[in-house]
Amino acid sequence: MSRSTNPTLLELAPMAAPPRTYGEIFTRRWVVDTILDLVHYAPEDDLGARRILEPACGTGAFLGPIVERLLRSAAIHGRDPATLADAIRAYDLRPENVEVSRALCANLLGQSGVPEDQAARLAHTWVQTADFLLLPILEPGPSDYAVGNPPYIRYDDLDPDVAAKYRRAWPTMRGRGDIYVGFIERCLRNLRPGGRLGFICADRWMRNNYGAGLRKLVAGDYAVEAVWTMHDVDAFENEVSAYPAITVIAAAPQGRAVVADTTTEFGPGSAAALTKWTLADDDTTVFEDVGVRAHRLDGWFRGEDMWPTGSPARVALIEHLGYLPPLEDPTTGTRVSIGIATGADKVYVTRDPDLVEPDRLLPLAMRRDLMTGYFSWGGNYLVNPWREDGSLVDLADCPRLAAYLTGHPELRKRHVAKKSPASWYRTIDKVNASIINRPKLLLQDMKTTIHPVLEPGGHYPHHNLYYIVSDSWDMEVLGGLLLSRIAQAFIEAFCVRMRGGTLRFQAQYLRKIRVPAQESIPGDVAEALRQAFRARDVDAATQAAAEAYGISPTEFDLV
Repeated sequence: MSRSTNPTLLELAPMAAPPRTYGEIFTRRWVVDTILDLVHYAPEDDLGARRILEPACGTGAFLGPIVERLLRSAAIHGRDPATLADAIRAYDLRPENVEVSRALCANLLGQSGVPEDQAARLAHTWVQTADFLLLPILEPGPSDYAVGNPPYIRYDDLDPDVAAKYRRAWPTMRGRGDIYVGFIERCLRNLRPGGRLGFICADRWMRNNYGAGLRKLVAGDYAVEAVWTMHDVDAFENEVSAYPAITVIAAAPQGRAVVADTTTEFGPGSAAALTKWTLADDDTTVFEDVGVRAHRLDGWFRGEDMWPTGSPARVALIEHLGYLPPLEDPTTGTRVSIGIATGADKVYVTRDPDLVEPDRLLPLAMRRDLMTGYFSWGGNYLVNPWREDGSLVDLADCPRLAAYLTGHPELRKRHVAKKSPASWYRTIDKVNASIINRPKLLLQDMKTTIHPVLEPGGHYPHHNLYYIVSDSWDMEVLGGLLLSRIAQAFIEAFCVRMRGGTLRFQAQYLRKIRVPAQESIPGDVAEALRQAFRARDVDAATQAAAEAYGISPTEFDLV
């Protein structure tokens, strides 16, 4: 819901700030005009023959400019205002907002020469009191445009009965998300072929689990045309922590899309220049202006997976390389996994080589073993209760192991032990014996930069390490690819950045990395990757990886 900074509107609607439970955030006029331009709501077109939908009009931030453009269009195309009744549909839950918005519309109609009674009837038709998500039918039918700033209300703040009705009506509203997800879904489903939605709202749905259903809907049936991240922009009358983005989605086949990242300096002038470039039918791929950098993509991301974040160039890189196979690939036998969780490291991790039977001690790779960039085993062992076939050893066959483990009664108090009392001495995870003697690329979970280290075999990873094994890759060549800023860009695009810039190098993010087919990498490039990995030279690895991927490092901000 929105409210304009236009003084006329403030005079018409001298209202106190509405309660937070209505999720209202008040949008600035230049942002509204930008969105209307991006969805092609232009007076030069016969807007009276089309329909625009505003699902949460508030006190009229979007309605005012909409009516102004509609009236200019009517004058250009010789339309009688009496024919404009179906050109606008706006809704709001609060009757007082509806009254203010109707007064605004009537006032603008009156200023254009429409008789007072006719202006009142049009305003009453255009703006209606309703819960947009529960309205059974949207009359008079599908729309050509849907614009606005939908309300921001977390599911936890909704009445449970109302929340349940919303979920039944709009299946993309999953988990503990926000009500704006339902607004986007309903507006999209109401678009005519070729119609466009233009919203400014939080972009969390693009990356959180609760947005998976909406992402799948958009990727399957619609086209993303623009995503302008505006987290630091003064887009609203009041300061809010809403992580907003201008998002334009069309009911059309996916074509090119523009991603933009803005700073606090982004304003009306930059927005106008970026809008002109976004709408231009040319082949330029990069745009820069005060407070903004943008990149034109050839397409968009498919499925319900999270959409990447980061600089426009980095998002463009992820989209550009999307045709390549992922790092984890059954055709190459490449797998990504995490090391063993014991549930009691103080018991199962030891440096004493004589603690139990020698065959019950497994050399353990720990985070500290990777610190130099080269694997240097620190002498830790896993007290291993597992056979090679994945079954637990019989303690009767291992008296020293039995004596050691029974001397730690705290093991029986663990959840895994209570769940299966006969297996009380097991670690949480099983040991996968098939990987012990294989070369592995090991990666520490939390670091600021990607840091693959080759473990030549014979050691088992601890649970704070992720590992990569492959049936076909030369592990040093693959290590060079992963050492590069290209691999780093994939991690940064998808993972959650923690305090201090620390990244999570978890399996779910490592699997997002795309890699070229090993056989497509020329021999000299493979050798350059191998040498860069051995030397821990990120610059050289990035240059060689760019050749392997067939891209320009400068184009994608990799230098």
